Amino acid sequence: MQTVDSSELTILRALVEGTVQTTGEDFLRSLVRNLCIATNVANGFIAEFTVDKTRIRSLAYWTQGEFIDNQEWELAGTPCVDVLAGKLCHYPSDLSKIFPKEEGVESYLGVPLQDADGHILGHLAIYDERAMPEEPRLLYTFKIFAARAAAELNRIRIEELRKQSEQRYKDLFDEAPIAYVHEDTDTRFLAANQAAMRILGITPEQVPGLVGSSFIPDTLEAQQRLQLALKSIEDGTNSDGVVLELRRRDNDQPIWIQWWSKLDPSRQYMRTMFIDITERVLMEREQARLQAQNLYLQEEIKSTHNFDDIIGRSPALQSLLHQVQRVAQTDASVLIQGESGTGKELIARAIHAASPRKNRPLIKVNCAALPSSLIESELFGHEKGAFTGAINKRIGRFELAEGGTLFLDEVGEIPLDVQVKLLRVIQEREFERVGGQIPIKMDVRVITATNRDLLTEVAEKNFREDLFYRLNVFPLRTPPLRERLEDIPLLVNFLVGKFAPKIGKKITGVSAQSMQRLQNYRWPGNIRELENIIERAVILTDTPILDIGPEQLPAAADAGVKSAAAEDTSLDSVAKEHILSVLEQTRWVIEGPNGAAQRLNLKPSTLRYRMQKLGITKTSR
Repeated sequence: MQTVDSSELTILRALVEGTVQTTGEDFLRSLVRNLCIATNVANGFIAEFTVDKTRIRSLAYWTQGEFIDNQEWELAGTPCVDVLAGKLCHYPSDLSKIFPKEEGVESYLGVPLQDADGHILGHLAIYDERAMPEEPRLLYTFKIFAARAAAELNRIRIEELRKQSEQRYKDLFDEAPIAYVHEDTDTRFLAANQAAMRILGITPEQVPGLVGSSFIPDTLEAQQRLQLALKSIEDGTNSDGVVLELRRRDNDQPIWIQWWSKLDPSRQYMRTMFIDITERVLMEREQARLQAQNLYLQEEIKSTHNFDDIIGRSPALQSLLHQVQRVAQTDASVLIQGESGTGKELIARAIHAASPRKNRPLIKVNCAALPSSLIESELFGHEKGAFTGAINKRIGRFELAEGGTLFLDEVGEIPLDVQVKLLRVIQEREFERVGGQIPIKMDVRVITATNRDLLTEVAEKNFREDLFYRLNVFPLRTPPLRERLEDIPLLVNFLVGKFAPKIGKKITGVSAQSMQRLQNYRWPGNIRELENIIERAVILTDTPILDIGPEQLPAAADAGVKSAAAEDTSLDSVAKEHILSVLEQTRWVIEGPNGAAQRLNLKPSTLRYRMQKLGITKTSR
């Protein structure tokens, strides 16, 4: 067997070491160049086949002492066809005679470059204008370089496949509709895809080092949910997805996500995905609000209101209804004042029914019927765990009335601490549930009613003055029944027609004496008292003509009552005359050390209220 001398081995070692320090295209160019030098051949190239194996293109091409641009040519009619068959191809001479296309080329040596599975990746070839005898040294050198070329070409292919795979993964990661985040066990972000950044309101520059738990609001419920979620990851039980409440980084708006996360085998990192369920949560909340509103309205339907409509044509009532019609078209706060039983709630309903909000709910709160400790929760709602006994989240009346009207009956009964919060809600048009920290915007018209003298309450520090003026934008006064004597026959006939069918009586009218007796009565309980008396009389009557005797009224309905009414009237007249006299003496100056209020020993606000009540103006005389 022919041996290779030491000089040849030295040359080969130097050539191989010359290619060790490079990879990729630089490696291929160095290998081709050194192969040509080692074999003393003028031309050489490394090439790959096209997919259809009909053409060939070079990856590195050395000719006549320099590199040229890579070429692509038809495979047919060249010696490369034999290489594609998977065998070494050597034409020592007369190549152009065998392959006319290779004019001017005398010799050729080529070998296929294969991967470990025998798939042909390309080929390595040298050619010359001189003969290339079949010498062991030539073949030995050529095979060494071919093996190195095949290994590098295979590495390049694998690297390209890896890059393509990584790019596909990156595309899937970045463009996936579901949010993906790679984070450590302290929730510090390593990477986040486009969906995650869009949901969280962050930019790519903000991602590295961002702490995921910083998106959780600082509320007890939200923090507890996070801790339970992290524990479920540690235990490997995070299978159904945890609902978390977050705050967007760009605008601090609340969002809700369903969140899954899994530890990697090293248990140092988490692969997290989540979807935005904000619309679903808000829809469920709106559904809960509507269900609560529906339950409330069902209870309202079950309750009996005084009238299906407002009955009467007295000047006092017509004046009130004219004011109702004018204010209904606005969103102004209305304060309805009047004695008990004068239909303040009915007026509130009339305002709502004639307003643009009529297709939205009218929600009523009787402030006098609620314990002071529960009024705030009733108005604004509360979060779960906000106080002892708050086992569930509650939607307050302001949320139920969204887009509609909130009627606060007996508003004078609201405690001072709640008055402060009510004032803030009316001013800022937003509120927070008890135990909550998220401001809730509201679009609610507020109508209030009371039988108290709120100005006196303000003077006695039982009602906030600033809240009074916020509520008293448009004051209305419901006239007592004694100021609506003309309406009593209408009301009586209406009530008889309401109660008689229910009780099973057929009543065709009311006696004139009874009607006169009813009109002479003082009616301290107003329409509510009239309703009770008519219902009782219908129950007791056995005739088609209703007769209401004096014994059915709480007090005599004749001259004695008239005298009492006259006495009351004379007292009002005396008070009016006295106040007018003092005002004239002070030249209508109300406040100050020499003002009328000081002389009458009244507060200015109380005096103004009494002047309004008694109809005192500068033109009164």
